[in-house]
Amino acid sequence: MNAWAQRLPLAKLLTLNPGAFKHDLIAGVTVSLVAIPQSLAYAQLAGVPAYYGLYAALIPTIVGALFGSSRQLSTGPVAMTSLLTAASVAPLAAHGSETFYAFVILLAMLSGLFQVLFGVLRVGVLLNFLSHPVLMGFINAAAIIIGLSQLPTLLGISVHQSDHFLLDIWQVFAHIDTLHELSFAFGLSAIVLLVGFKKLAPKLPGVLITVVLLTWISYLTGYAELGGKVVGVVPQGLPSFSIPLLDWHATMSLLPAAFVIALISFMEAMSSAKVIAIKTRQPWDENKELIGQGLAKIAAAFSHSMPVSGSFSRSALNLASNAQTGFSSIISAVFVLLTLLFFTALLYHLPKPVLAAVIMMAVIGLINFRAILNAWHASRDDGIAAIVTFLSTLAFAPNIQNGILTGIILSLALLLYRMMRPRIAALGIYSDGTLRDAHRHNLPSLHPMLGAIRFDGALRFVNVSYFEDALLRFERENPAVRYILVKCNGVNYLDASGVEMLSNLIVRFKSNGITLGFSGLKKQVLDVMDRTGLSRHIGRDNLFATDQEAFDQLYLRGAIDKKIE
Repeated sequence: MNAWAQRLPLAKLLTLNPGAFKHDLIAGVTVSLVAIPQSLAYAQLAGVPAYYGLYAALIPTIVGALFGSSRQLSTGPVAMTSLLTAASVAPLAAHGSETFYAFVILLAMLSGLFQVLFGVLRVGVLLNFLSHPVLMGFINAAAIIIGLSQLPTLLGISVHQSDHFLLDIWQVFAHIDTLHELSFAFGLSAIVLLVGFKKLAPKLPGVLITVVLLTWISYLTGYAELGGKVVGVVPQGLPSFSIPLLDWHATMSLLPAAFVIALISFMEAMSSAKVIAIKTRQPWDENKELIGQGLAKIAAAFSHSMPVSGSFSRSALNLASNAQTGFSSIISAVFVLLTLLFFTALLYHLPKPVLAAVIMMAVIGLINFRAILNAWHASRDDGIAAIVTFLSTLAFAPNIQNGILTGIILSLALLLYRMMRPRIAALGIYSDGTLRDAHRHNLPSLHPMLGAIRFDGALRFVNVSYFEDALLRFERENPAVRYILVKCNGVNYLDASGVEMLSNLIVRFKSNGITLGFSGLKKQVLDVMDRTGLSRHIGRDNLFATDQEAFDQLYLRGAIDKKIE
């Protein structure tokens, strides 16, 4: 196969050997047994008819497999993206209306366009602006919201949805006397079965068995006729292909949500792809994956469905089943197609409380408060960002996209604050002869006429004033000092603002009889000094390769009256 042909999406499938085909076939069948009931459940979470979930597990899954870079990543409906979808569209249209469904489809296209644009511009690395602590704070809060959002369905209680999620949940408990006993029985039975399969028979398709068994019982008992809510009629056949409704007002309103969904859903996909790459030692391209995930969302929009993403659980199942290529995802989609063509009638009596239980059990594994605690132990700033994101996501619910945006803005603000105030330490001689933080190690000053400080960080416009103030304060606190040495091993960047500040500082110090010297300058910093003439202004004899060279030269010059040991 020539180099051009190898670039085609189908190229990786055309070279499939019989052994790999067998593994992919088994993996595809295994994943489909989980994907079908999950797809129905996540459609319910997104606020759209159940068959939207099946549509999302069909063509988008194939497109994600063909155009993505990770061989085992399974694309389709996922809990987080589904919740974001429902929360984003709810303020614009009544739940259950055709306008609501049209806006969900539009949101799939917009979020997909964002991801394709990110991939084409090769800015996948910019997604790292979403820090891990912020992501963990958001995921923990979103998992709790997802679980609680299923309580009304699980209990069979009808509650009016407002703009305050926590108030809605309180209303559920306030109206607990209206609980529908049979609905609760189905939901509780589903939870018991799912937990039992996970603990006692993890290799069996517990979700599928639970759904089939309880759907059969629902049919036998006439659950729908007794007031229970079921999936109902699922249209038979392929989804209709159409251009999404283009509404200018809705598009402008959905753009922020589309951006957040593009960001969060790719972070989900990226975390799965990274785990897969580590375990399989196969390379993956984040920009190519962005394009693949974006095209999958666009395909969902044109096939009458909802936003999709890379599924962590189904991808892990793909990996555990030893899938070799994206062909396993195509096999999974084929079984979804067979369900749409021949088995939709069997889904009519599927109780919605059972789907609620499936959702709750799927997201319970996302709750990980230890990650927030670890962020706090690692850095107070990271801990604050994680906690604020967690609390703001809960507070803003159902508009949880505001929570993640709050976390991103806060984490960037804290980063900027840290850049503005890097660590500056007055130095003394440690017992091993090295320069260390005098305050931390309780060290005496170097010499009445000599001071040394260490600056840890790039010297740029955001912190030049902080650096200048630190040196001027050092001058005031040490009136006898005649030479200040700046240890620059931690300085890896110098911009024009830094050059200007140093030039002015040197002039001011000279007028007060103080000389400023620098040791351990990195080449890129010294190059900037040379190009701007700053090194000549400082004086070549005041630029030292090491601290010891600085001490030796100052002693020889008589700048200090005895050598520092």
